[in-house]
Amino acid sequence: MDTLSYKTKSFRNEDVERKWYVIDATNKTVGRMASEIAKVLRGKHKPTYTPHVDTGDYVIVVNAEKIRFTGSKMDQKKYITYSGYPGGQKSKTARQMMDRKPTFIVEKSIKGMLPKNRLGRDMFRKLYVYAGSEHPHEAQQPEELNF
Repeated sequence: MDTLSYKTKSFRNEDVERKWYVIDATNKTVGRMASEIAKVLRGKHKPTYTPHVDTGDYVIVVNAEKIRFTGSKMDQKKYITYSGYPGGQKSKTARQMMDRKPTFIVEKSIKGMLPKNRLGRDMFRKLYVYAGSEHPHEAQQPEELNF
């Protein structure tokens, strides 16, 4: 029998080195962009990915008001909220949400692709979405991320 033993390195939270990335959402499709961002937030793009540790990086999304949907989803896709009271269900189309709060669509689509637990909430806190092209994170020297 072989005397060599191979061990899989399991990363701890203290061992993780995080980078900052900036993504320009101009003319990007919502779902395709959100899945790539969720992968970076989780850390699945790194060889050091560990499922039970937040190994992901910080992501800044700019120009969220310029994202696009394919087909006629802008008028047909609905975002539904429910207050818990009778008659408390409200719905808005994607076009109405873009007019009211353009960052909501990007945040909601990415949040839905992250784990639904404490770890997922920690990952979501590393996401910063801005409607315009300016962001206050120049001190972190974010790198451009293209996909």
